[in-house]
Amino acid sequence: MHVLNHKGDELKVRGPLNIARPVQGWPVIVQAGQSEPGRQLAAETAEVVFCSPRDLAAAKTLYADLKGRVVAAGRDRNHIKILPAALIIIGDTVEEAKAKRLELDSLVHYDSAISSLSIALGTDASGFDPDGPLPADIPETNASKTSRESVIRLAEQEKLTVRQLAGRYGGYSGLAFVGTPETIADQWEIWLAEEAADGFTVCLPYLPQGLNDVADRLVPELQRRGIFRKDYEGTTLREHLGLPRPKNRFFS
Repeated sequence: MHVLNHKGDELKVRGPLNIARPVQGWPVIVQAGQSEPGRQLAAETAEVVFCSPRDLAAAKTLYADLKGRVVAAGRDRNHIKILPAALIIIGDTVEEAKAKRLELDSLVHYDSAISSLSIALGTDASGFDPDGPLPADIPETNASKTSRESVIRLAEQEKLTVRQLAGRYGGYSGLAFVGTPETIADQWEIWLAEEAADGFTVCLPYLPQGLNDVADRLVPELQRRGIFRKDYEGTTLREHLGLPRPKNRFFS
C-alpha cells in the first residue's frame, strides 16, 4: 500500500486505502461523446468509446480521427475499442424486418413524433399531410442544416410518409441494421474490414425476443464467419474486450 497524502482545497486525506487492487487493474474506462473535447478525452484516457455515427462514412471518419488521436497521445491504437450504438431488428426476410421497424415506429404517439420531426427539420411539420410524402419546398432556417438534410435523405431513401418519418424521429433515428442474420452480418463485415468500428453496442427494439434474435440467430452467423468469438476470452470484461491489464504505477 502507498500513502496518498492528498491535500486539496476541499479535502485532505493521508490514505492509504486498505483494499487490494482490482483483478482488472482498474475497471474498463468507457467514454461517451463525439464533441471535440470528448474525442480528446477519449484519446487520452478511455478504453472503450460509446458513440453514434449515422452511417458507414461518418463512422470511418470518426474511427480514423479517434485512433489517430490515441497514437498522438502516446498510446497503442488497439488499446481503445470504438463501439457505435446500433439498433438490431431481425426478420426471416429483409422485407419482414423492415415491416417490424415500421410497426415499431407507428407505436410512437403522433403529437410527440411530429414534434421530434419538427426539431430535426428546423421547421414546424405539424401542418404537413401525415400520409403524404415530405414536401419538397421545406424552407431552410438557422437550425442545423446537417439534421435537416439527414431527414430529407432518409425520406427519399426509404420512401417514408410524413407519419412514418415522424415515428422514426420520435422513436429511434440513429444507426440501425435491419434485415436477416446474413444481411446484417454482411454489413458488419464491411464495418470491421473498413475500420469503421471495433464492434457494436447493441440496442434492442424489444425484450426478450429482440435479445433472443441477436443471441440465437445473429451471433451464430457471425461465429460461422469468424468475426465473433466462440468462447469467452477470460473471466473479466477487460479480457473479453481484448484490452491489456494496466500496470501498477507503484510497483513493478
